[in-house]
Amino acid sequence: MASLGFSVGSGNSCLLPRAAVSDHSIRNSGRDGFNPLKKGGTSRKRLTSTNVASPPLPAIAAPHLRPNKESGDRRSHVAWTSVRQERWEGELNVQGQIPLWLKGTYLRNGPGLWHIEDYNFRHLFDGYAMLAKLHFENGRLIAGHRQIESDAYKAAMKSKKLCYREFSEVPKPDNFLSYIGELANLFSGASLTDNANTGVVQLGDGRVVCLTETQKGSIVIDPDTLDTIGKFEYTDSLGGLIHSAHPIVTESEFLTLLPDLINPGYLAVRMEPGTNERKVIGRVDCRQGPAPGWVHSFPMTEHYIIVPEMPLRYCAGNLLRAEPTPLYKFEWHPESKAYMHAMCKASGKIVASVEVPLFVTFHFINAYEEKDEDGRVTALIADCCEHNADTTILDKLRIQNLRSYTGEEDVLPDARVGRFRIPFDGSAYGELDAALDPNEHGKGMDMCSINPAFLGKKYRYAYACGAERPCNFPNTLTKIDLVEKKAKNWYEEGAVPSEPFFVARPGATEEDDGVVISMISEKNGGGYALVLDGTTFEEIARAKFPYGLPYGLHGCWVPKK
Repeated sequence: MASLGFSVGSGNSCLLPRAAVSDHSIRNSGRDGFNPLKKGGTSRKRLTSTNVASPPLPAIAAPHLRPNKESGDRRSHVAWTSVRQERWEGELNVQGQIPLWLKGTYLRNGPGLWHIEDYNFRHLFDGYAMLAKLHFENGRLIAGHRQIESDAYKAAMKSKKLCYREFSEVPKPDNFLSYIGELANLFSGASLTDNANTGVVQLGDGRVVCLTETQKGSIVIDPDTLDTIGKFEYTDSLGGLIHSAHPIVTESEFLTLLPDLINPGYLAVRMEPGTNERKVIGRVDCRQGPAPGWVHSFPMTEHYIIVPEMPLRYCAGNLLRAEPTPLYKFEWHPESKAYMHAMCKASGKIVASVEVPLFVTFHFINAYEEKDEDGRVTALIADCCEHNADTTILDKLRIQNLRSYTGEEDVLPDARVGRFRIPFDGSAYGELDAALDPNEHGKGMDMCSINPAFLGKKYRYAYACGAERPCNFPNTLTKIDLVEKKAKNWYEEGAVPSEPFFVARPGATEEDDGVVISMISEKNGGGYALVLDGTTFEEIARAKFPYGLPYGLHGCWVPKK
């Protein structure tokens, strides 16, 4: 358990938070504290809380919170509880020191509201989107959050009921005719949600867009105020209803995959900065199966797009159901096998298509090209957070499952850093193995980030969420060293950390020279922003929120102009 004390202004002393940071070989469970400002410190000391280059700050008063009408265990972890107000912003008191070079805004998207009046949503992925921000400048930290004003959210707030199809939720028809109309709206896409609750990206032209699995759920926001500006409307005629929730975005391009549910396959498309027009790079036809596999994310290298064909496939029948199945919009087809396809980014041609062992993944980490001594590409390497081909992870994310957890059972399915090798020698088969011993990170692995300068290139470090067992959800922050095949893990008892996001120090020459940012939800109902040293993985600063925030999914960094 972390023991926390926070000053209300600069120059007041406070108790040092106690947390565990360890290599796998020295795993501890939060009993031994350490000084986040002293390398390798392990003793509990009193520390001056400062806001670097800032005047003393007033205490932050918690705002008035509206009643929460969610049912279930009232002792539910704040990570799985709807945020109690639509928006808030304020400056936080920093304990420790934020590097002066860290200037910009970390944005994190995710579900923030899991109920409408007395009706409770079923699944983590159903919640209406809440955008949170951490703005860093001159050692100070301004935080805020706000609900994204999608059509789905606004309609629900106005009518006091569900109006669009969410991940597991379907609007209840008033009569048979309205049911028929709902089916027609499903096929046209009109009833699909625009609830952009999954990710947020900054395009090369500076626009910031929140995203989800549906194409209509692309919403432009203001990164400073968190205001919803409006829909991101694609101006091409490619059509389709869904896309990868995780496009690959650089300063020069936006790449994504469009699954084809009619003629099973995928379109790889590119969009240039300053436009809303996607252009086709190429197409991959599915090797087997009644539908394309789910492509929540995908990797790329410098010259190739890798298209995964997972046996967890979209299912039209499940889309039509009023009540969800354990796999929701998907169906597991192990008989259809699993494949990895490599497409040339320049020509759109498929240069390799190999069968691989069955796999289940939400998130790819990175990929790169393996070359021979003459510089010829001999294979592609692609890493992901792989769940040992176990589909039960989806149903473990039901809100009731998360809320009712007592802390005694170990129910989180095992996961690993899965490493694919896609050979370029004409072989019919590729490989899938663990990139390191999964025990290094507690056999939990998801929500990953890397140094973006190494996107598509050979890299050494990844940051993700691992596990300190027993648990029901990833509950550690972990730094993976893919060369030494070791992990460093940050853990605090009862804490649920969100995605660790790496920000490189300007001018850095080492891959891990920077900081890692995460938002932490505490079991006592509180929460805080956390900053870790990207190299040592030790805590250098934290700042307590006025109240705990629900768990968030994915984020992006918007550097100060």
